[in-house]
Amino acid sequence: MFETISVEVDARGVATLMLNRPEKHNAMSGEMLTELKAAAEQLAKDDSVRVVVLTGAGKSFCAGGDLGWMQKQRDLAPEARGKEARKLAEMLQALNTLPKPLIGRVQGNAFGGGVGMACVCDVTIGVDSLTMGLTETRLGLIPATIGPYVVARMGEGKARRVFMSARLFKAEEAAALDILSKVVPADALDAAVEAEIAPYLAVAPGAVARAKALTRTLGAPINDAVIDHTIGELVACWEGEEAREGIRAFFAKEKPSWT
Repeated sequence: MFETISVEVDARGVATLMLNRPEKHNAMSGEMLTELKAAAEQLAKDDSVRVVVLTGAGKSFCAGGDLGWMQKQRDLAPEARGKEARKLAEMLQALNTLPKPLIGRVQGNAFGGGVGMACVCDVTIGVDSLTMGLTETRLGLIPATIGPYVVARMGEGKARRVFMSARLFKAEEAAALDILSKVVPADALDAAVEAEIAPYLAVAPGAVARAKALTRTLGAPINDAVIDHTIGELVACWEGEEAREGIRAFFAKEKPSWT
C-alpha cells in the first residue's frame, strides 16, 4: 500500500509506523510526507490501535529533506513551494493530533525535519550514539514548518540554543534540550520502548485521547494561522538571495560566502 513507509499492527494493538527508505537515510520526499499523513489519519480512525511507535529503518531515523525533493523546490514558483511546505506541515500536524499515544523510537541520527518528527512524539527514546541538528540555516533556510513543534517540545529558551546555529549535538544534549525523553544503549532501545507501551494497554483509550487533546489546548496553539505563518516564512526564505546561494553551493559542494 505504501512505498516509502510501512505500518504493522500487532495483536495488542501496538502499531509500528516506520520510515522505510534506509538507502536514503529515511530522507523525506514529497511522497513520504503524503504517505505519513495518510497513515496517521488511518491509525487515528482505527479503534483497534492503542499505541503508535514511530521509528526508522536502517541506521538513520530521518536525515531531513530528500535532496531530489529540495532540488525540485529550488526551481518552483512561490505558490508551488508553499504547497510542498504544506505537505510537511500537514504531516506533522496529523502526527501531533493523533488521538493515540505516539512513542518515538529514534534508532539513529535525525536532522532538520527528523528532529521535528521526534518533537511531535509524546515520548521519544533515542540511542546514545545518535547525532541531531537543525541544519536549515546552513542553506540559507529556517526550520519553519517544524518550528512550532520544536518550540512546544523544548521551550523557547532551550530552542534558541540550537534553532539558528545549525550545530550538531549528541544524544545527551538532545535529552537536556527535552527532544529526547530518555537515552539508552542500542541494545536496550526495544525494552525501553516496551516499558513506555505497557501502561497504555491498561488504561481507557478514549480517556487517553481526550487527555492528549487537552494537553494541546493548554499549551501554545498550533492552528491553521500558525501553520500558514510558518509556510509563509519558509517561502520567503526560498525567495531570498541567501537560500539561492546556500542551496547552489550545497549541490555544487562549495562553501557559501558566509562560511
